[in-house]
Amino acid sequence: MEITALRRRLKITIEASSKQVLSTDEMGSLFPKGTWVYLTDVGIDPLETIIAAAAKLRACGYVPVPHIPARRIKSAEALDLRIARLSAEADVDNVLLIAGEADRQMGPYSASIEILRSDILNRHAIRRIAVAGHPEGSTVMSVDMVRASLLEKADYAASTDAEMRIVTQFGFDAPRFIAWADGLPAQGIHLPVHMGMAGPAKMTTLIKYAAICGVGASMSFLKKRGSALAALAMGFDPDPILQAVEDHIAQNPFSPLQAAHIFPFGGLKKSANWLDERGLWDIKKSLYLDANVV
Repeated sequence: MEITALRRRLKITIEASSKQVLSTDEMGSLFPKGTWVYLTDVGIDPLETIIAAAAKLRACGYVPVPHIPARRIKSAEALDLRIARLSAEADVDNVLLIAGEADRQMGPYSASIEILRSDILNRHAIRRIAVAGHPEGSTVMSVDMVRASLLEKADYAASTDAEMRIVTQFGFDAPRFIAWADGLPAQGIHLPVHMGMAGPAKMTTLIKYAAICGVGASMSFLKKRGSALAALAMGFDPDPILQAVEDHIAQNPFSPLQAAHIFPFGGLKKSANWLDERGLWDIKKSLYLDANVV
């Protein structure tokens, strides 16, 4: 199979902060039209800023995918208002549900499954929903608890017409992440998986974010690749990881793994240029390959 055909099978999504979106003048020319851009929420941006960023993304021709952090939602009314405004002011119909910090529950929701069961997303016609996946485990939940949580969400997906998917934390051990995704159906979890991975960045930046996000196991895997240490000193090259995902999807058409989700720790422009150079994005033609993949 030709490499072009391989790449057309892979959907690419990307993260951005509200500050990045609002402060980047060339935002409309960074990504192909139709790109799913996830809006991070780490608890520092007011709702007005998040809505403004989502509206700008929509105006640029992208699909805004705001994070909804369950434990930071102060009430059912606050959740309803948040979703209603995102829908009305930025035409949002696609979100990522995350639990949020374990020690910062500010309202009635202790887990993202509770937001799903509240029916608020359904009432506002939010039909595309992502939930978090942790191939390396969680720092606050056991492996069994993580599995049970995903199974609950998969069961919910089976009972609704919402299009649900799993978006994983970023990591560097591609074989491990791929094996985790392929093992989900045997556990009764039948959801598409979008694998999180870092875009090109300085190694010091990746180490910082790996420590914050609890992906130490994958970072250890990366550091042990002695032959790559010289290259790592100059910066992280994500090509081998992305190539492994491309190859796996091409060779295993029934794999739950369907997309790569990019964490642009080295900056939006750097990741966009890298993807464009690889042929996965054609920014000049505003062509997004496989835009209809879940």
